[in-house]
Amino acid sequence: LPYPSFTKSLHYECELVLRISKAGSNIELQDAAEYYDAIAVGFDFTARDLQDECKKKGLPWEKAKAFDNSAVVSEFVDIETLPDSNNILFSLKKNGKQVQSGDTSLLLFDFEQIISHVSEYFRLQKGDYIFTGTPAGVGPCEPGDKLEAFLFEESKLKLEIVNQA
Repeated sequence: LPYPSFTKSLHYECELVLRISKAGSNIELQDAAEYYDAIAVGFDFTARDLQDECKKKGLPWEKAKAFDNSAVVSEFVDIETLPDSNNILFSLKKNGKQVQSGDTSLLLFDFEQIISHVSEYFRLQKGDYIFTGTPAGVGPCEPGDKLEAFLFEESKLKLEIVNQA
């Protein structure tokens, strides 16, 4: 991942990502499980200095959160192959040291609540991705850092932060 030239403070977040399996809007909570079929681990990068500037001015954060390469996703795993979607472990190592560890049993909002809520504002389309939130341990990264995300104990996503070419 090239370190963006417009920030001096790039931060990582490791999250689980849902893959939407059918279109819908205003999805009822009891039906939400029918709308996703797979999960992945993903990196959600933030240009923290730009985000802080936007917050101070009361502006939206898009340029701090939605820049090129700001969302990197592993291959998806079929939700049916997992023993319990309410107890999925995921983690992130930075330069070989674990910095984040999450468990879906600790999510503030479960997958179904997230899907139902998001669908009130956006029509979900088959193939959409929803990042579900991040556990404690978010932090800065710089060129040379190596990030590795795990689903349970299996490495699913690796990348190195590099200088812009």
